[in-house]
Amino acid sequence: MHLFIVSCTPRIKEKSNTDKILEEFKKGYESCGNTTETFYLYKRNEWEMIRTKFYENDNILFALPLYVECIPGIMAEFLETLKPKQDSNTKIGFLLQGGFAEASQLRCCESYLETLPAFLGCEYNGTLLKGNMFAVSFIGSKMRKQLTEPFYNMGKYYAQNNYFRKEVVNDFAKPEYFSKKEIFFSNVFSPLNKLLFNVFAKKLGCKGSLNDRPYQNYVKE
Repeated sequence: MHLFIVSCTPRIKEKSNTDKILEEFKKGYESCGNTTETFYLYKRNEWEMIRTKFYENDNILFALPLYVECIPGIMAEFLETLKPKQDSNTKIGFLLQGGFAEASQLRCCESYLETLPAFLGCEYNGTLLKGNMFAVSFIGSKMRKQLTEPFYNMGKYYAQNNYFRKEVVNDFAKPEYFSKKEIFFSNVFSPLNKLLFNVFAKKLGCKGSLNDRPYQNYVKE
């Protein structure tokens, strides 16, 4: 079976958490004797080719990061260029990842993705979701492997079942919410977390303070 994948992150491949996760997922999917091909929405000069591939393939996966509770703007823009398929047996699945550790933070976007394929004349094939992926691009290769390796098994699962079953996804996505104990320790280590976020921000090219509030003067008290 062949899987056509569209990476919907605005980041270039080398700096994308989504694409590092996809690499493991594809290895698992291909381990069953299947094939994949991946295109990237940040390469706008390839949008025409991606549209053509969308209409030619009937097994499609959109992979995306969570952006402000829903899909990235570049993905929304691309979707606006598609016309619904007619008399199609196409199935669309989604791989959704985000920085929030609690799966509950990704559920709003998941609900939107559940409705999306019908607007494109396609069937919904489930959404694999997982949080706590923020640091994938910044940590060492050994720790990155620990975070992304579970996606190998989910790629293999998708190849064998051709669907992300809700109960399997929910188990994979845990925790849904932090326990009171986890919240307590999160507050205890909050200063360390802020320090790490500052390190990550500098690696991303941030020159100002994360505490800056440039629009504060425009907020009415």
